[in-house]
Amino acid sequence: AQAETDQSLVVSNADEIFNDGYSYVGGNLEGDITLVEFQDYRCSYCRKAHDEVAELVRSDGNIRLVIKEFPILGEASTDASRLAVATLHKLGPEAYHDLANFLITFNGNLNPKNSAGILKKLGHDPAEVIAYLDDAAVTGHIGKIHTLARTLKITGTPTFVIGNEMVRGQYDTNDAGWF
Repeated sequence: AQAETDQSLVVSNADEIFNDGYSYVGGNLEGDITLVEFQDYRCSYCRKAHDEVAELVRSDGNIRLVIKEFPILGEASTDASRLAVATLHKLGPEAYHDLANFLITFNGNLNPKNSAGILKKLGHDPAEVIAYLDDAAVTGHIGKIHTLARTLKITGTPTFVIGNEMVRGQYDTNDAGWF
């Protein structure tokens, strides 16, 4: 019954899930499989899944990856997502990708000073991003994903959407049923 409900929710919200026009899209942009991940940088299960998902996208070569910033584990999660979204908006998808890969393993708390240092370390000019962290567009981006997650009845991370299927929690990408 849950799977049928999930399929109905995915079908009725497909445009917002797969093609919202504001979430990060990576992997093969023309890939015939789209994998969507609702993630929180502070989530231990997201951290465990990160390398597996990255390897799957790399090795398959035909996966379009959409990341939904879904900070649910407190202020530190929100700060990380705000930095990631601001980076995506101001510096583009390559800078976002670099930062997201860093943030998924980062154990400290972010503030404007160390956020700027992280961006510099990754080879990016932080000035515009740091000034943009509290912009309404960043808040709106994250807010839209929270609204979508409520609509989809997503309460935890990671949650994956593949085709019409929703997979809640960490999943073994080596399982024959992944795709």
